[in-house]
Amino acid sequence: MSIPVVEQRWRFSDEEKRAIALMRAAELKDKISDYLEKKDLIKTGFDFQETALRNKERLLKYFNSTESDWEDWRWQMSHRISDSGALAELFGFNEMQCAQIKRVGMRYRWAISPYYASLMEGDIEHDPIRLQSVPSIEELNETGHPDPMAEELTSPAPCVTRRYPDRLIINVTNKCAMYCRHCQRRRNIGEVDRHSPHESLVAALEYIRKNREIRDVLITGGDALLLSDSKIDWLLSELDKIKHVEIKRLGTRAIVTLPQRITPELCDVLKKHPPIYVNTQFNHPREVTPESKQACDMLAEAGVVLGNQAVLLKGVNNDPHVMKKLNQELLKIMVRPYYIFHAKPVKGTLHFITAVDEGISIMEKLRGYTSGLAVPTYIINAPNGYGKTPVLPCYVLGNNGDKIKLRTWENRVLEYSFLPGGE
Repeated sequence: MSIPVVEQRWRFSDEEKRAIALMRAAELKDKISDYLEKKDLIKTGFDFQETALRNKERLLKYFNSTESDWEDWRWQMSHRISDSGALAELFGFNEMQCAQIKRVGMRYRWAISPYYASLMEGDIEHDPIRLQSVPSIEELNETGHPDPMAEELTSPAPCVTRRYPDRLIINVTNKCAMYCRHCQRRRNIGEVDRHSPHESLVAALEYIRKNREIRDVLITGGDALLLSDSKIDWLLSELDKIKHVEIKRLGTRAIVTLPQRITPELCDVLKKHPPIYVNTQFNHPREVTPESKQACDMLAEAGVVLGNQAVLLKGVNNDPHVMKKLNQELLKIMVRPYYIFHAKPVKGTLHFITAVDEGISIMEKLRGYTSGLAVPTYIINAPNGYGKTPVLPCYVLGNNGDKIKLRTWENRVLEYSFLPGGE
């Protein structure tokens, strides 16, 4: 239906206006009927608790460990699964699958935290948790580039990546709770976990001091939260001393893969260094669990602002309904959807890459169909380190200087005048 233009509305009685509003409300409800039909079929980590708890019991028995061990993030790190035999015993992987995992493991390192493994439906080959954590034979495809963002050519100081005028990255570690199969920095993983040398971090801080235009620093890796509390405290304290640094950010997937890392002691450290932002990476509603919610609650109480940077992954979340459900669930645990990244053409990960049209289609089904808070920006990282480039549906169809022609989220084409007295 079309809502009457302003000049016509005075003609209607209150009853007629209400009738028009009710017709419009019914029309709007119909526009999300397809999502409402599928919404409850897209399971979250809360819906999956029964299976996760069964998996947890098996994992604790396998490791001969206790509930208190499970809650210790250091235990989780020291018991990461990196052997196909464990997957066979715990989740029933067959001989061929194990052989393929071993073959991929000779090329690319892999490890899964027991917590993240507990979220997996091991017997479902296309399970979104399994796809992100267990090596696939498709990783041996040689197509792609080890460093498509040219980070090695955008590093003006040790541990620093700089692609923008007023902000930069400090890479502090190659260590992660889980080595995601779509990782953009798999070239840095190697075979040994190591943090960046202290002297390299000192050099990075000195670079920031000398470049007064740097107002925003992202600490990442690897996973920034896998530094010790004392190291995080030291680094944030040093940044606090630099007057032109206005905000600090931490890049971590620990909230998703190792929520036990979010301890009261860590939160006490972060609380000392406002303003501080944490960007994480939830890619599927199944990753939104009671444990990840508790971690987010603790961080929010410490004054941390939480954002999500999802990666668009074939077979995991390249579906408008899945992405909408993910973003809505994130808002419920106080995480603001920030970006959807188009997967980068990193060697060994090309099986995750979707068509750009799929990303645009997802954005079309978010804008207007759900709250603006649940609508992130769809981003393609330009080749050779030239930065994040927003990719949006086209809503401005014409512009003559006095009027623009708009396409609304419903595909209505309208003219809009932004001059006083314009029609």
